[in-house]
Amino acid sequence: MTKHIKNIVIVGGGTAGWVTAGILASTLKKEVDSGFSITLIESPDIPIVGVGEGTWPTMRNTLKNMGIRETDFIKECNVSFKQGAKFSQWVTGGEDDFYYHPLVLPQGYDSINLAKHWVNHNGGQSFSNAVCCQEAICELGLAPKHMITAEYAAVANYAYHLDAGVFSEFLKKHCTKTLGVNYVSANVVKVNSASNGDISSLNTSLNTELFGDLFIDCTGFKSLLLGEHFNVPFISCSDTLFADRALAVQVPYENENSLIVSHTLSTAQSAGWIWDIGLSTRRGVGHVYSSRYISDDQAHQELLNYLKRSTVEAENLSFRKIAFNPGHREKFWEKNCVAIGLSAGFLEPLEASALLLVEISAQMIADKLPTNRTTMGIAAKRFNNTFSYRWERIIDFLKLHYCLNKRTDSQFWVDHRNPNTISDHLKEQLLLWQYQVPNDTDFEQLLEVFPAASYQYVLYGMGFNTEPNSLGISAQSQQVAADHFQQVATQKKEHTSTLKTNRELLNKIYQYGLQRV
Repeated sequence: MTKHIKNIVIVGGGTAGWVTAGILASTLKKEVDSGFSITLIESPDIPIVGVGEGTWPTMRNTLKNMGIRETDFIKECNVSFKQGAKFSQWVTGGEDDFYYHPLVLPQGYDSINLAKHWVNHNGGQSFSNAVCCQEAICELGLAPKHMITAEYAAVANYAYHLDAGVFSEFLKKHCTKTLGVNYVSANVVKVNSASNGDISSLNTSLNTELFGDLFIDCTGFKSLLLGEHFNVPFISCSDTLFADRALAVQVPYENENSLIVSHTLSTAQSAGWIWDIGLSTRRGVGHVYSSRYISDDQAHQELLNYLKRSTVEAENLSFRKIAFNPGHREKFWEKNCVAIGLSAGFLEPLEASALLLVEISAQMIADKLPTNRTTMGIAAKRFNNTFSYRWERIIDFLKLHYCLNKRTDSQFWVDHRNPNTISDHLKEQLLLWQYQVPNDTDFEQLLEVFPAASYQYVLYGMGFNTEPNSLGISAQSQQVAADHFQQVATQKKEHTSTLKTNRELLNKIYQYGLQRV
């Protein structure tokens, strides 16, 4: 039990496997002298699922810490800039029904909660348009930075849209050539157990045995180690989040100068929603829906109807169907095995939480890596507690997008308002927020996956009503808020007149590259 943890084996590649490998390798190279090894074994026969092509802003720091140039990443992974999401027809289903969840925090967020001032007097402006400049930037298709802005720096906070398959290969090359990750292309044919119940080794299709001290399961929905070997139960949340299918398609641009949208477009349908993201070379579009409320053929037709608005020959495109059961494992770290990515769970593509969970899971393992087997149980317990909480809060946040709708055109939307489908925790928060605006102190952890600002954008974007404080707001606080609202107006004017479009900036980056940090 005092065995030192030196050899880490990652089973499964794809985005989850290679992001995990990169985070572990780059962190350990900085923190320890030598004596550790990271090996990734990947099946040559299993295609990458590639459910999501959107990231959170955290990916900027992740790539920077790996020693990757943002210019190289953008050029090689068909990347474009993402500044949040625009939700269309989620509230009433009307053509003029939309709101934004931008990636910029409300102005002065660290010193003042502008939401309570907006609640008192919004002046007819949407919440996101009143408290930050990003909605205005996105509506014009503008980029979040200038050509002279250094790599990973921002004028407006941003994440990425990327080609998941190409991204995996890009990370594989960097991890193996620069970060020293060992790579094995083979199938795992047997999982061998030690006397204490740990995984001792893996037999491969190359007739080799791969030993390790810590095994990381990145085998996707199969969950080869945590699910199949350790039989850790899966907890479905299909009674809360109804979507269980996705139809994905790659859509070519009309021409090389077509506008690249600066955010994810999320357009509600009769029993789900359609994502539409613009990469530098194509669009990635998909219909997420519930098979309980709509047939595959009907979902396909709704997606075709959407595509025909901008694509003449939509019927000739290649569609891929992905079935999933929304939920997660009962625990994520068992013995000397921890699951990351789809092997740990998957909810749905909304808000790009899948890649975010990969990043923060891998980073916690890297930061809290036990030095020996004796302390691994402590690390596992803390990891499980942390991520059980995080999965529960993500489920609540995704449900928030559905349960506040006012649509009556389909049972899917009506049923999402049923209190029996909403967690007690979220119902309690919604009751609280009827009388006071969301604040970070409403949550249990200092570092929430989605802060109070994200809840504010969704709540007030969907028309949620918080009663103004009966005690009123002091003149001093009103003046501070007025100054911040004016700063937002000034920023809008400046940024919308000086920032280039996504397409223009990406073309310049391809030609000249961004300045090194």
